[in-house]
Amino acid sequence: MTDPHKELDFLSDTTESTSTRFVTFIGASLKRFDLAVTATNRFYGKKLVTDLQSGKTAILGTDDLEEEGYLAHIYKLEEEEADELKTFLYQVVGDPYFTD
Repeated sequence: MTDPHKELDFLSDTTESTSTRFVTFIGASLKRFDLAVTATNRFYGKKLVTDLQSGKTAILGTDDLEEEGYLAHIYKLEEEEADELKTFLYQVVGDPYFTD
């Protein structure tokens, strides 16, 4: 039997210190949001946003928030709920930047 670790072909393997903000809020729709918003240098200024209730995660910047229906699709939300999430996320996600 071959060693399973020798069969892996790593394309990347880095460790980085990150900052995570945990936020819980309820909007007018009465939908409760439990989020973890992680800032990292890895995603060109975008944030890693995890819905802790569903486990769904997306890499988001303001450009993603402006895409019609994107949040509703990713997080499986009704339109009103997605709008509430978008209102919050505009306060915490940043514009993407590229280093090239």
